[in-house]
Amino acid sequence: MSDLKEKCGVVGIFGKDLPVSRLIFFSLFALQHRGQEASGITTNDGKMLHTHKGAGLVAQVYKEKDIKNLHGYIGIGHNRYSTSGGSALEHTQPVLNSDFSFALAHNGNLPSVVALQNFLSSKKILKKNRSDSELIADAIDFYIKEGNSIPEAVKNIFPLITGSFALVMMNKDTLVAARDMYGMKPLSLGKIGRGYVIASETCAIATIGAKFIRDVNPGEMIVINKNGLKSIKLAKPDPKYDIFEYVYFARPDSILNGKLIYEVRKNFGKELAREFKPDIDMVVPVPDTAMPVAIGYSETSGIPMEMALIKNRYVHRTFIEPDQKSRRNSVALKLIPLKKILKGKKIGIIDDSIVRGNTSRKLVKTLFSSGAKEVHLLVSSPPVRYPDFYGIDTPKQKELIASNKTVEQIRKFLGATSLHFLSLNGLIKSIGLPKNKLCTSFFTGEYPIDLKERKKEVNYDVPKE
Repeated sequence: MSDLKEKCGVVGIFGKDLPVSRLIFFSLFALQHRGQEASGITTNDGKMLHTHKGAGLVAQVYKEKDIKNLHGYIGIGHNRYSTSGGSALEHTQPVLNSDFSFALAHNGNLPSVVALQNFLSSKKILKKNRSDSELIADAIDFYIKEGNSIPEAVKNIFPLITGSFALVMMNKDTLVAARDMYGMKPLSLGKIGRGYVIASETCAIATIGAKFIRDVNPGEMIVINKNGLKSIKLAKPDPKYDIFEYVYFARPDSILNGKLIYEVRKNFGKELAREFKPDIDMVVPVPDTAMPVAIGYSETSGIPMEMALIKNRYVHRTFIEPDQKSRRNSVALKLIPLKKILKGKKIGIIDDSIVRGNTSRKLVKTLFSSGAKEVHLLVSSPPVRYPDFYGIDTPKQKELIASNKTVEQIRKFLGATSLHFLSLNGLIKSIGLPKNKLCTSFFTGEYPIDLKERKKEVNYDVPKE
């Protein structure tokens, strides 16, 4: 039920004997959870680039003829959420250069683009209204036009890119992937036949029958062409993996830094049960992210789990905007409570996070009106008090309920019988990685990548429990 949206998912495939466009389509299908507003694929047959982009879900954007028209043995793909206020097709990726000889797809966000803008301005090629991804592409393209290869161009501009980025890019004969030195956004490498695949998550690699090899390392560039695969270290790794990949974004069947997301989320539930065990008759997960959490909670607490909230799986992004009455019933559109199971029971609702609180408030009200005697809210992450600047579409900080309310005030606002958040220590322990290798900025306000001119947007005067 999180109000947070991961902005992008990327994939790149190289293989002379592979149906590249078809494999990218199915990879993007597997990465649908990372972006549901628009999608694009670019391929190259050794002569020219072929591109198809559109607004909507992957299944809406591509038809059979589109995939057949995307010829080539190299390709990259991208799913995205549109930024607030922009149309779904505005800044849709892959980004192509002016002569359609180079394409790039980016997952992440650059809080500051001043260095890139200054560089492009100094070369008298700065264009107006360019996104961070387009600025990266413009800078790389400058060096390509100067006679550099893509790897050389990336190496030249790497110091100018301040922020989080997992990039895939291509020209007529080479596929390149690069990850920032903090590794904030996931990026995985797989082998398929005699070719290779690079994708935001391992679930996309498994979906197309490829074999997962390893994560692309923070600060690493992978170069794939007819000579095979080459790894180039661009910066010393300083891992700061995005903690919210474990909490919410990554699919449960993905492996991130050696950790199966499903098992990590089960661990959240076990730890939550050790920290809080209210007097309840059952635990009920909010589908889908919280389901492994509820399994872990039930196993450790001995309290039975019931699927008393049923998700309508076909409520996805639609081109039909809901009217005001439909919006008021938005929880009912997505989740149907089983009144027979809930009636007269003290229930523990398990969710992954609370952001604005409006959806949780509606849900609590729905559960009480469905006959629940008590509604205890158990959340598998700490309170979200600070905004994100690294590629997650967060509301402004003042809209984050925990940035201006204590836990008790949040409980009253939600109308819940009780409210418990998993502690930060419990969260980190459940993941099994050291705290200094995780980005905890949502909860702590500690931003590992310099926010530069955007620091002023962060308010540290927030409730401390």
